[in-house]
Amino acid sequence: MNNKIIINSREELVSFLNDEIITSTQAAEILQCSRQNIKRIVDNGKLVPIKELDRDRLFFKQDVLKRKEEMDMKKASKK
Repeated sequence: MNNKIIINSREELVSFLNDEIITSTQAAEILQCSRQNIKRIVDNGKLVPIKELDRDRLFFKQDVLKRKEEMDMKKASKK
């Protein structure tokens, strides 16, 4: 799969980063879990950060939304 993103200006880059890159805290909000649980999900290879900082990780928003969908499907199948 070739998902090329073409960014032609600083403004486009800033817009892309604001719309598509999220922090661990934002990921935890989307997944309705704690930051500690985000760490566990990453450690288990279920979610891969695009960058690891000293006290945070950055993720593609689409990766987090995909993981949420997987978690929701798993919950639904247990009912």
